[in-house]
Amino acid sequence: MVIGIDMMGGDYAPLEAVKGINRFLNEDKEGDVRLLLIGDESQINPLLNEHAVPTGRLSVVHASQVIDMHEHPTKALKEKQQSSIAIGFHLLASGKMDAFISAGNTGAMLVGTLFTIKAVEGVIRPTISSIVPLHNGGTGLLLDVGLNADCKPEQLNQFAVMGSIYAQLILGISEPRVGLLNVGEEEGKGNVLAQATYPLLKENKHIRFIGNIEGRDVLTGKADVIVCEGFTGNVVLKLAESLYDLKPVNSTNDDYFNRFNFEIYGGTPVLGVAKPVIIGHGISGQLAFSNMIGVARKMVEKDVLGKMKEALRPEEA
Repeated sequence: MVIGIDMMGGDYAPLEAVKGINRFLNEDKEGDVRLLLIGDESQINPLLNEHAVPTGRLSVVHASQVIDMHEHPTKALKEKQQSSIAIGFHLLASGKMDAFISAGNTGAMLVGTLFTIKAVEGVIRPTISSIVPLHNGGTGLLLDVGLNADCKPEQLNQFAVMGSIYAQLILGISEPRVGLLNVGEEEGKGNVLAQATYPLLKENKHIRFIGNIEGRDVLTGKADVIVCEGFTGNVVLKLAESLYDLKPVNSTNDDYFNRFNFEIYGGTPVLGVAKPVIIGHGISGQLAFSNMIGVARKMVEKDVLGKMKEALRPEEA
């Protein structure tokens, strides 16, 4: 298995990526992953030496250009063909690696995913999700969290299927309960989108739909997979992130709130595309990079995207 890493993406590149790779290699007992480090070798190689990174399972692929965090995604990908992101997508699309990781320009990563790797057959629009630490000790999934600000009911219906498969294969939940995020529990509540989505989820045989859930239910464990459009999902995500940011302000040291540290979960995969692409936070540190590699490995091992393709294959007339 070969996993590619954009070494130049993120606020602390390439140092934290190197430290994260070192952490992964030193902790990994399976030894089945080979890493392609894509970026400026004049910056990467000295750091590999400085941190005594074992190099037997990695190779450096030189990239002479970098897409900065605030560049226009489409324009940058078109004009910077020798950037670490562009080279990464070329290697992924050509079968030279099995998954691609980056904490760089999110827009460029999404554009590269949608136009280079492309959605699997039957998927209306890919989605991105976020892990939700549940107060009962479990782990849930919220999607979409920003890729699709406006959605159609059919998209939310597909998100529910993709989220359920991810929860089963990656989070280890045998029969994930799917809830539709809404302003009330009763059927018929909500805006036009929610009202039109409810019957689709209710009739969907690929999921275990439990009905509407409210904002107060997101962290309680009432549902394992929470479905909404990306505008609402992103607001919920950013609110959850603020809980961890407030910890030092209030001198809080609580095991539950510690689980809101995004680095524990690495990054978010783009669901519904042909090959695994993992997008990390721009401020990712070594723990996040190490865990992103772990997420990518699981995605490949369990053929998560293949299972989604199977479940969402258009039915023959």
